[in-house]
Amino acid sequence: MSRLYDTIEPNVIDEKMLQKAVEEQGPQEELGQLAKREGIDYKDVIELQLDFRNLSFNNIEVIEGLEALVKLQDLSLYNNRISKIENLDTLQELQVFSIGNNNLTALENVVYLRKFKNLRTLNLTGNPVCENEQYSMFIAAHLPDLVYLDFRLVDENTRELADIKYQYVIDELKQGEAQALAKLVEEQAKQKELEHHKAAYVEYLNGPFLFESMYAEDTEAARLAYLPGMADLLETYKSKFVLICENLFAYGLKEHEKRQAEVSTFYECLQEAIQDSQKQGTKIILDFENDNQGLLDMIQNMSSFEIAESKLVKYNEDISQLSDTLMTLEMQTVDQLEEIIKDFERNIADQVSTFIENVQGMMAQCRDLENHHHEKLLEIAINTLEKIVKSEFDEEMPDDVRLLFVDKDTIVNAVNASHDIHLLKIDNREDDIVTKANSWSSSVIEEVHKNELNRNRNRVREINQYIDHLQEELDNMESLEQME
Repeated sequence: MSRLYDTIEPNVIDEKMLQKAVEEQGPQEELGQLAKREGIDYKDVIELQLDFRNLSFNNIEVIEGLEALVKLQDLSLYNNRISKIENLDTLQELQVFSIGNNNLTALENVVYLRKFKNLRTLNLTGNPVCENEQYSMFIAAHLPDLVYLDFRLVDENTRELADIKYQYVIDELKQGEAQALAKLVEEQAKQKELEHHKAAYVEYLNGPFLFESMYAEDTEAARLAYLPGMADLLETYKSKFVLICENLFAYGLKEHEKRQAEVSTFYECLQEAIQDSQKQGTKIILDFENDNQGLLDMIQNMSSFEIAESKLVKYNEDISQLSDTLMTLEMQTVDQLEEIIKDFERNIADQVSTFIENVQGMMAQCRDLENHHHEKLLEIAINTLEKIVKSEFDEEMPDDVRLLFVDKDTIVNAVNASHDIHLLKIDNREDDIVTKANSWSSSVIEEVHKNELNRNRNRVREINQYIDHLQEELDNMESLEQME
């Protein structure tokens, strides 16, 4: 059946459409204008309608572009041309979904909605899929937590019959979902573990990854592997190389924990010093306020101008003294925190320096192994060439490998090229670790200084604002005295 909007160009859910929709559907006009001026944080949107907006949001054919709406609870895509429910994975808080009057034809597509555990209301009216005689039963069985379907309560009788009818299908589906969930949990655990390894700069060093990466880009390695005795030589080289990598991996994780502990201890000491300063500052202010409680009211009620004036002068001096005391305390705090920060800088610098030194030592061991392997490989290659020249080499060798032995330069160049690639891989991995360790050290120290600068500025501002407040009260009192 033809519909009016079938003749209109399809719409695409993009940034412009979302922005327009949110602006128009804001709870208050001024909020919509604010969103227009300052931009929209789509993570805050909980309800969105992309339907019946004078055809402005109709004719959507594909669900897409909604990934940022992670808190969305109510979504309407009513009266469009959508043929598949998809691309909603991030909308895990979805409770109400209206997608009626679209082109959905496959009952199986509804199974996609099982991942939305909070979904309670679903509207599919006006879709071809609703004409299927199994429609209600299928939905009730596959979405057991659904309360309302097509504006009607899902009755218990329908749900019970659906459970019986689709029991085996649902059991098989649950089994598949459980396996998928277990796999997801396993992958997430692996990713978390990998992130931990990356934070320690030793990712993929707990195995043969670095060794295999050296040979993955070595175009000569496959041919050189055919040389006599290479299998045993490579196996020995690999086992020793991987052992060094694994030692480096274990050392890196241990040093990472030390660095994290150092950072944690530092912030505990820093916070303790700041809190102690805050307590002292609070006590100084409370003592001042207690000493001068009711003073201004008393001055205002004094009959003697001279006495009142002397009291005001004394109060002004007390305010100045309070300002000096609070600023002195802050300067002492700054000095104390600077010492704590200097100690932290030294400790971090020592830790990172020691870490880098040991990493470089282990990488030097890897290079030594590579150099030793290269010498052995070159020796085998030269011996093989001499045997071939003397027609004393009777072993089978592929034609492309024999091409390496046309002369000495060719085989030596091939062995050296392989060696250079291996050394470059080792050097690059070492540089990567050193660069990241130094970068972390610099960024941590920079952040500490930045935070302390901001803390000091905020504290001085607080003191000045408090003193200004007291001074304003005093100025108002002096003005009243002069008027009287």
